[in-house]
Amino acid sequence: MKSMSMTVCRILLLYSIGFSAACETFTLPPVDLDLIGSMGYTHAADADTLLDIARHFDLGNNEITNANPGVDRWLPGEKTLVFLPKRYILPDARRSGLVLNVSEMRMYYFPKARKNQAPEVMTYPMSVGRMDWTTPLGMTRVVGKKKDPTWTPPESIKAEHATNGDPLPNVVPAGPDNPLGRYAIRLGIPGYLIHSTNKPYGIGMRVSHGCIRMYPEDIEKLFPGVRVGTRVNIIDQPVKIGWFADMLYVEAHPPLEENRITDKEAVEETLARIADQHPMGILHLDREIVGSVIRERRGTPVVVSRKPSPQERENPAQKTVTSL
Repeated sequence: MKSMSMTVCRILLLYSIGFSAACETFTLPPVDLDLIGSMGYTHAADADTLLDIARHFDLGNNEITNANPGVDRWLPGEKTLVFLPKRYILPDARRSGLVLNVSEMRMYYFPKARKNQAPEVMTYPMSVGRMDWTTPLGMTRVVGKKKDPTWTPPESIKAEHATNGDPLPNVVPAGPDNPLGRYAIRLGIPGYLIHSTNKPYGIGMRVSHGCIRMYPEDIEKLFPGVRVGTRVNIIDQPVKIGWFADMLYVEAHPPLEENRITDKEAVEETLARIADQHPMGILHLDREIVGSVIRERRGTPVVVSRKPSPQERENPAQKTVTSL
């Protein structure tokens, strides 16, 4: 469908990591459609780790490992087929500014549309705060930007490093040893940044002290377009629901550990959300498929139902399908 096409390229089936696939700008779909991107595959080379492949295809650590549960993270093996989960349901949030979904560990950027151009959405993997340094949720804005920033470690982080035998200076100068990398975007929440990193293989994991980390090559693209005042919405949606054409999809990611939600609770909550949002607009919802998607949590949109045809709307008795 034209409205779902990538602006630069479309990923279909990729057989070599040698081909660049860092195309993460999409035409924004209409408000009644929610999916962007295309799933694909690649073959691992002998020296590849899953993390090498993830970075090449602009995926996070968690995304590629969850999508390939039978593949060794460090030694996938030459010619091993690796699934690339590069199709996404847009979060249930206003399509404006930056939307950061912490459980998905993925960012969505909705820039203002240029004159005579279709609106776009860009998406990037990210890292979030560890369980003891949780990334705060809520609405904020970009309040500052800095290229080649210095870093003044907070006393809490200095104390942690000192305890681990790795004392920090009062100020870390710009350069390759600076954990902020070359770009930093300051948020209205005091002490929190979106920034680059000197440890890129941690992208897609809970490894930060609450800030949002990005691949260096991703924030280099994002930084020029994000202006001071840009709206930033930090949300937590481990399960997303969305439409593409007449099909209803569910996409599930592992919840944050501290939320302690069980799979059964997640299934019931998802079914309730679907029933609340679409009480008469879908055919039979396959509960088993919804349960499987949530238990496996592979981060891939899966069809769970569809809209009825005009004939089925006229004859409610036909709304009895048991599988899709």
